[in-house]
Amino acid sequence: MTTTLGFDTYLDHLTRESRRFRDALAACDLAAPVPTCPDWNAADLLWHLTEVQGFWSRIVRQRPATPQEIEAFPERPDTLEGLLAAFDEHSVALRSALAEADPTDTAWTWSAEQTVGFTYRRQAHEALIHRLDAEITAGLEPTPLDPGLSADGVMESLDVMYGGCPPWGTSTGSSTHLRVDLTDTGHQIWVQLGRFTGTDPTTAQECDEPDLHVVAAPDSEPDAVIRGTAATLDAWLWHRVDDAEVEFSGDRGVHDRFRAIVNTPLT
Repeated sequence: MTTTLGFDTYLDHLTRESRRFRDALAACDLAAPVPTCPDWNAADLLWHLTEVQGFWSRIVRQRPATPQEIEAFPERPDTLEGLLAAFDEHSVALRSALAEADPTDTAWTWSAEQTVGFTYRRQAHEALIHRLDAEITAGLEPTPLDPGLSADGVMESLDVMYGGCPPWGTSTGSSTHLRVDLTDTGHQIWVQLGRFTGTDPTTAQECDEPDLHVVAAPDSEPDAVIRGTAATLDAWLWHRVDDAEVEFSGDRGVHDRFRAIVNTPLT
């Protein structure tokens, strides 16, 4: 697992961002629409992160072979007080489960990375992005995203969320590379464009689609470059901001290919 932060740091960010998320929604109208997730209102957003943190707390503590083995989740409350109480319960449970676990321990995840450490990292970023959603929904000025966490978020988005491939397929690279420059942290992330092919064993559906992978810097110049601050690019890859503060240079066709791959909304 390629990370730029330590596991204690992920846990600190998870704690901080979860608190900001809760504070933003505690005084918000439950019916308020979520501009960054148009199908949701504030109640949906609050319950979503409650379910997510509750689910992963069970995964870390119970260590099931499959997620179907964990205990059933309680019904969704229908009041703000009930929703906040449920969030508090499951958010504390997640942080406690992580703090008591060894990040190198084996634990189920939906990724190729089958360790508790995956959950440390993924849930820090889940809380960060949904905290941004919550502040926007509540009409608050968003708290600045931490540059270090956001830099790691850009890497995770490219390497795991968009670049992770299921084991039943094959990813074929090409000679086309795009570089992502984080102007405030100094990180440079190289992406190779290619194709993913294979047959999904659960649906028998044939897949043949554009693909990307994070790679080591090649001995050549990039075909295209995307530049911006870590926070801007993290939020942009999660479709939380537009590209007004993102700089593009190089082959426009390569940019278009890259954007077509990362155009799938993430929640």
